[in-house]
Amino acid sequence: MFRLAYVPGVTPAKWVSVWTERMPGVPLTLLAVPAAEVVGLLRDGGADAGFVRLPIDRDGLSVIPLYTETTVVVVPKDHEVTAADEVTVADLTDEEVFHPLDDTIEWTIRPGLPAFTQPPTTADAVDLVAAGSGLLLVPQSLARLHDRRDLTYRPVPDAPQSQVALAWPTDATTDLVEEFIGIVRGRTANSSRGRAPAAPAEKPAKRQAQKPAQNGSARRAVPAARKKKGNRPR
Repeated sequence: MFRLAYVPGVTPAKWVSVWTERMPGVPLTLLAVPAAEVVGLLRDGGADAGFVRLPIDRDGLSVIPLYTETTVVVVPKDHEVTAADEVTVADLTDEEVFHPLDDTIEWTIRPGLPAFTQPPTTADAVDLVAAGSGLLLVPQSLARLHDRRDLTYRPVPDAPQSQVALAWPTDATTDLVEEFIGIVRGRTANSSRGRAPAAPAEKPAKRQAQKPAQNGSARRAVPAARKKKGNRPR
């Protein structure tokens, strides 16, 4: 079994599909884990590898950055910022902005005005935005994950961005982990790297050369036309 953790917003389906095709004898188990808990899960051996959001504490972990997500601001559909195709951080100066405890964006200076509360989760913050209590900045995949009819979002190009990476315990880099790394990096099934070693194929048995017959029981049959004619009776 291969255990793969992933944080909210990450969709591992395409890699899981390739794994299923290449490794039909090794089931893959998906573990949905909050972003704040995935590193602890990996260090405790609860998963073989996981998709994480950087930055993280990399002590004891190997990390391969994969892609960076656009940061967006989540707002009610009737909010004035929806008049533009994108928003700058400066446009949010006078807005109350929520920063939940599981915020996945690393801020040097938090934008906007401090909100009246710090929600414990992004989902809680989305509920508060829907109630008209403030705005929320998140990676675009999280905005899609928490999509609601009464909310929309706009890109904020000058805001810090969230980076998704593959991580695993360095001292537990098994053949299965190498196989999954190869899949994530787009290596083909025949690649020599990132491929779990297959059991050596059995060599076909050598055909033994036919030995000449040792006795009459193994003599080759002689066609009837070649048989010697005996003396005919008179």
